[in-house]
Amino acid sequence: MKNHADELAKNAAYIGTPGKGILAADESTGTIGKRLSSINVENVEENRRALRELLFTTPGALQYISGVILFEETLYQKTSPGKPFVQLLNEGGALPGIKVDQGTVELNGTNGETFTQGLDGLTQRCQKYYEAGARFSKWRAVLKISTNEPTELAIQENANGLAMYAAICQQCGLVPIVEPEILVDGSHDIKKCAYVTERVLAACYKALNDHHVMLEGTLLKPNMVTPGSESPKVAPEVIAEYTVRALQRTVPPAVPAIVFLSGGQSEEEATVNLNAMNKLNTKKPWSLSFSYGRALQQSTLKAWAGKKENVKKAQDAFLVRCKANSEATLGTYKGDAKLGEGAAESLHVKDYKY
Repeated sequence: MKNHADELAKNAAYIGTPGKGILAADESTGTIGKRLSSINVENVEENRRALRELLFTTPGALQYISGVILFEETLYQKTSPGKPFVQLLNEGGALPGIKVDQGTVELNGTNGETFTQGLDGLTQRCQKYYEAGARFSKWRAVLKISTNEPTELAIQENANGLAMYAAICQQCGLVPIVEPEILVDGSHDIKKCAYVTERVLAACYKALNDHHVMLEGTLLKPNMVTPGSESPKVAPEVIAEYTVRALQRTVPPAVPAIVFLSGGQSEEEATVNLNAMNKLNTKKPWSLSFSYGRALQQSTLKAWAGKKENVKKAQDAFLVRCKANSEATLGTYKGDAKLGEGAAESLHVKDYKY
């Protein structure tokens, strides 16, 4: 890692540039299939490539995007005129990233809790991805809130898995995004979510420290602190207060940026909640930004519907969300984005698999 230390710190800080954020376009083949089937488009490589080309070539969008997380297939794809996506993103000022985990398996002896796979062969894969142009990586751990969950076992195993992944990625020159997602599923209130989030993040940073991970060359991708999906909603200012306080208590200031996952919030909710955090007048030693998948793509997908003649309309919808979230990282979003079809609908999927 010593060889890569400066590069890691520089790239992590760049991704966290205020005014910019991450487009998560790393849906696995199965997950992107569900998105495509929602607009009656067949899940074949050409359609997956066409959707990503539509996003990456949207005029003006990449000024708001500092990094794009890709799925392995997408890392090696090109635009229809033949330019590699990696080159296109680099020219637009967005670092290419790569999802490196291999999904979750059940933790033995628990009530459906999971552990993330993908440590085997990770060094070799990371070396290959770095050569292909990737400069950061993502690994998603998943925890749930219930009467007895998350268990201490699930918290510790996932924290250690994230730390091992982060250490390996840094040795290969990739900035690891540490993503301990606590699912929104459930009827718990916001206080319970805050308590669990603090416990989970404290365990993660203890593990990262034990594994000698250089925090300046990492990013955190947490859930926002919200009530469960089956509980009444609260105001964005309340979400902001609970979320930032949980982060203040657990995330060291050496971490350059925190890039939130949208976790099934509607496009507009995800933007408004991020904006409320950046308006909050309190200590924030890290930049607070976004790493959104569904919350950047929903209205774009609906506008596109798989038709060539809709590409311009879909790109317009994508640009609206990119600009709105860019403003939210600065706390200047006025709630005036033109809402595309689907922008206000909940994107919550129970027990979401990425």
